[in-house]
Amino acid sequence: MVAVELVVLLSFIFIGARIGGIGIGFAGGAGVIFLSLILGVPTSQAYIPVDVILIIMSVITAIAAMQVAGGMDWLVQLAENFLRKHPERITFYAPMVTFLMTLMAGTGHTAFSTLPVIAEVAKGQGIRPSRPLSIAVIASQIAITASPISAAVVAFSVMLAPQGVSYLTLLLVCIPSTFVACMIGAFVANFMGVELKDDKIYQERLAQGLVKISSATQRKIAPTAKRATFIFLGAIFFVVCYAAAISKSVGLIENPALGRNEAIMAAMLAAAALIVGFTKIDASKISSASTFKSGMTACVCVLGVAWLGSTFVNAHVGEIKEVAGQLLSQHPWMLAVVLFFASMLLYSQGATTVALMPAALAIGVAPLTAVASFAAVSALFVLPTYPTLLAAVEMDDTGSTRIGQYVFNHPFFIPGVVTIASSVALGFAVGGLVI
Repeated sequence: MVAVELVVLLSFIFIGARIGGIGIGFAGGAGVIFLSLILGVPTSQAYIPVDVILIIMSVITAIAAMQVAGGMDWLVQLAENFLRKHPERITFYAPMVTFLMTLMAGTGHTAFSTLPVIAEVAKGQGIRPSRPLSIAVIASQIAITASPISAAVVAFSVMLAPQGVSYLTLLLVCIPSTFVACMIGAFVANFMGVELKDDKIYQERLAQGLVKISSATQRKIAPTAKRATFIFLGAIFFVVCYAAAISKSVGLIENPALGRNEAIMAAMLAAAALIVGFTKIDASKISSASTFKSGMTACVCVLGVAWLGSTFVNAHVGEIKEVAGQLLSQHPWMLAVVLFFASMLLYSQGATTVALMPAALAIGVAPLTAVASFAAVSALFVLPTYPTLLAAVEMDDTGSTRIGQYVFNHPFFIPGVVTIASSVALGFAVGGLVI
């Protein structure tokens, strides 16, 4: 019976992946119905990560308010100015920019706005655009596992709390390990493909007049942009400091009246209120912002996938411990491999985290192993169908960022695998010092 239920679980995940986007959440809900009503697997509302969903909603509301006030446009302008000042180092500076923007915003979709700039700066310098574009996309994805306000980090920190690993400790491991890993990936990407001047496809497109060099663009930045951005960044700073103050390792505040998760929700909603109040933006426009829509989609995805996965795991936690516990105790790196392939199909760091990490911790995986393997939930680049990856391909008119006929032979694959492998290795090294 366990085998049948597992097939059902994987089938609905596959269906959700085929639908794409919010469809993963839809398929998760349908899977719960099939497991519970048809196969008789007990389920409960307790299996739904309510705190995680509420945190995503509150964080994305603050981000959307900042976007409506012009804050995102200002950040993109700053990024463009930085990249154009240092064009010769674009392969290393591009992932720094996308990593930092994702770190602050909690979503990799911020990369969309910087990819055209990266492509233009690279070809203007005679650098193969596929090099900085590939690692920039990968950096925007892996930074999700280091962002203090991303759904994946928040969800994982909730799971780790009973294991004695604090939110601050998780960030202390993930931020440096993922950033350094991105720089290792950038080093590898810097040698990928022939030089632009030697690329036959580029020469053909150049001869046909299909390659254009654009000059720097000056966006119209709203006068409220800086104010909104500073309010949002101040809220993030407050959350991190408060989480540190109430943690057992620091212990500045004992028996806090406001828990960490509640503090994140309250701080983000308060930030949205302050942005609306101090910038006088139309609050009704917040729900129409692109970041708000993507955030609400993430909530549905987490709801469906987490509920489906938890229903199966909680029904068979004993068997899972028996089968997988010994394997992972002998080969802890196998967890990273499982997360890698799962995220490749689920297309979401948050969904992969809530679907598999509870099971890993339930079967006795060491907290260090779980934290070090966390970056592996970012293998969204393997199949060349993720939105930011496709955007990078479309924005490179030199033709250097192209998908090969064998699907997997694209410029994102090798730098991505190197970045994730490096992050996992560094996670074990850094985590061994602080966990």
